[in-house]
Amino acid sequence: MEKTVLQAKHRDVVGKQVKALRRQGRLPAVLYGKNIQPIPVTMDFREANRILPGVTSSHLVVVDVDGEEHTALVREKQFHPVQGKLIHVDFMVVSLTEKLRANVSIHLEGESPAVRDINGILVPVIEEIEVECLPQDLPERIMVDVSSMTEIGSAIHVRDLQLSDRVRVLTDPDEMVAVITAPEAEEVVEEVAPEVEPELVERGKKEEEVEEE
Repeated sequence: MEKTVLQAKHRDVVGKQVKALRRQGRLPAVLYGKNIQPIPVTMDFREANRILPGVTSSHLVVVDVDGEEHTALVREKQFHPVQGKLIHVDFMVVSLTEKLRANVSIHLEGESPAVRDINGILVPVIEEIEVECLPQDLPERIMVDVSSMTEIGSAIHVRDLQLSDRVRVLTDPDEMVAVITAPEAEEVVEEVAPEVEPELVERGKKEEEVEEE
């Protein structure tokens, strides 16, 4: 896994005053963990918005706070609702000697013969699984090859995923990851003329005849 290093500085400004930091080109963030007190920090706004949006929740990063390095996972990213830019980040500091639990995203790759040849529909069922391992063994993402899905009903389950023996999967092994379903049949709608009861027609004629008399 490629090492991602982010430079940060301690900050004393908290609460609503952090808006002023953003105007100065700084991104507020916080580091927290099992054995440390929360550390409020700021980062370069442009650098953070260039690197962090593509970082998954299982990607280890190194946050260098005034020369002191902390290995961490990105736990929460808050974005501006209109601009789409990061406005705050939470980092969870981890110990490289203690196992942790994390969710790892699943990415489907390849081409399914069932989709290509018989118009099957590839349906992703879950987007991530939960695992337990040491931080350095944590996969950034799990790539799943769908080229083995050759017919309608073909499915890939959690038990089929190829992972290191150093990674323990906590998600139910029978959980379905993806499945091939049949294409939906086109509905043929026939236009049917409304049925008119003869009795009602006859009654209407009699009423008209009475009015003419």
